Amino acid sequence: MPLQNRVTPTGDIIATPHRGLFTGNRGIIHDPATKTLLRKRWSSPAWITCVCEFRGWRRKVMGGRSWTELFFLDEATAFAAGHRPCFFCRRDDANRFRAAWEEGNGVRGVRAREIDKVLHGERLDRGRKRLHPLPMQVEQLPDGAMVQAREESFLIVQGRALQWSMAGYSEAECTIANSQLLTPPSTLRALNAGYRPVLHPSACS
Repeated sequence: MPLQNRVTPTGDIIATPHRGLFTGNRGIIHDPATKTLLRKRWSSPAWITCVCEFRGWRRKVMGGRSWTELFFLDEATAFAAGHRPCFFCRRDDANRFRAAWEEGNGVRGVRAREIDKVLHGERLDRGRKRLHPLPMQVEQLPDGAMVQAREESFLIVQGRALQWSMAGYSEAECTIANSQLLTPPSTLRALNAGYRPVLHPSACS
């Protein structure tokens, strides 16, 4: 039976056999004895996205009292949920993200914890996923932005909306009128400033 460790664009953590392209964490939120999640869904405001392979290190998923391994379809999904690149295993990507985040948000010399503080205010609303008004028309959103319409999540690529699923993306089967922004606004501004997230291959087919 798959563990409950896959993150959706709305930030929910579900059980599915699909793992995706990235791992990451929000601190320790599991019981290693049962390999099940605790009631809390984060224990640190540093929500990061990591590579699945790094220096040949191997971890037993949910096997100890260390960080709880979470998995994401791709980086756009992680961004939508409120995560950002890890400065340890993804230093180059994290530095590019920070540079774009600074440019897009009109600041200089920010530290990771300062980005985390902003993101934490943007990602949650009374413990639930915070949705934001669209700052522009959907077709004008940068590649990698994600929106929510009704109960479905959609990725924007070259002005097109692709419907998210646990296995990948597909052509949208419905309109996305009255949609709201899933991607935190400060991250969206980083995308507008030129950061290009890693997308699942199904987004490019």
